[in-house]
Amino acid sequence: MYLVGLLLVAFLLVIGAIGQDDRDDDTRPEDREQPTPQAPRMPGVLPAPSADPAPEVPRPASGPPVLPGGGSRVFAGNKFLVAYYGTAGTSSLGVLGEDYPERIMPRLQAAARPFARGGRQVQPVFELIVTVAHASPGRSGTYSADIDRSLVERYIRAAHRHGVLLLLDLQPGSAGFLPVAERWEWALKDPWVGLALDPEWRMSRGGVPGQRIGSVDAVEVNRVSRWLDALTARESLPEKVFLLHQFRTDMIRDIAQVKPRAHLAEVQHVDGFGPPRAKLATFRHVVRPAQFALGFKLFYDEDVPRMRPGQVLGIRPQVRFVSFQ
Repeated sequence: MYLVGLLLVAFLLVIGAIGQDDRDDDTRPEDREQPTPQAPRMPGVLPAPSADPAPEVPRPASGPPVLPGGGSRVFAGNKFLVAYYGTAGTSSLGVLGEDYPERIMPRLQAAARPFARGGRQVQPVFELIVTVAHASPGRSGTYSADIDRSLVERYIRAAHRHGVLLLLDLQPGSAGFLPVAERWEWALKDPWVGLALDPEWRMSRGGVPGQRIGSVDAVEVNRVSRWLDALTARESLPEKVFLLHQFRTDMIRDIAQVKPRAHLAEVQHVDGFGPPRAKLATFRHVVRPAQFALGFKLFYDEDVPRMRPGQVLGIRPQVRFVSFQ
């Protein structure tokens, strides 16, 4: 099975190089197709560590729950978010899955520390892909599958032990974002858990993840944000991060129509990879600073040379969220 998996990854790398989606004039040098991620085995590749204690959700003496460090607004107090991105039990989709959350935490803290300049308060984040795109339809027929609930629970427990926000990242394949998000309602009721949508892996009209870049329209995004906003209000939760990944303008159609929500901190996160000049060209081409807080991704392997924290902090318009993959 391991050999078959390697052959499949090699095949997808080839088709990613030769199979191009129809692209408009917005295409940038780093808008390259990436190999379809292979879902981790369920419940994960890594052997089970010792049992985690039950999560301890910090709550004030009275009133609703608060965010790590107190308060109810994600970016209050000059907060700056730094995330490790990936899925559980495998390093193939990002650095977060290279080790257990307890063991990855010191690396995340070290990566976040240089961003604590100019009075910024750095908030660490786990961005965990909980619904993973597949190269085949699978049992659900949606080219995607959820990771095991026990893995998500492990990250929630670790988040509360270490004062970390957790983002549930969705790669829905041919499924709609809202029904996939609704499956994770049990986790989103936690005050420290937010949501990220990745349109690159939202397929339509027979699309297969990895063979073309997906997209979503503002109507679908607004359905999800309305549902999440209502859940947050109903449960008396602090503000939640609602993050949209993007590296091409056509990945989020009619983005100007994406609505603000009273209980959500909406982030437009720019994911282009490559050398700094290409990354910054993509960033400036797609960002909407009057509409969203802005995010920026750094790739450990694909960014050559990789931008340093001081360079990222110097980007204009300013970035409030950085993730490492």
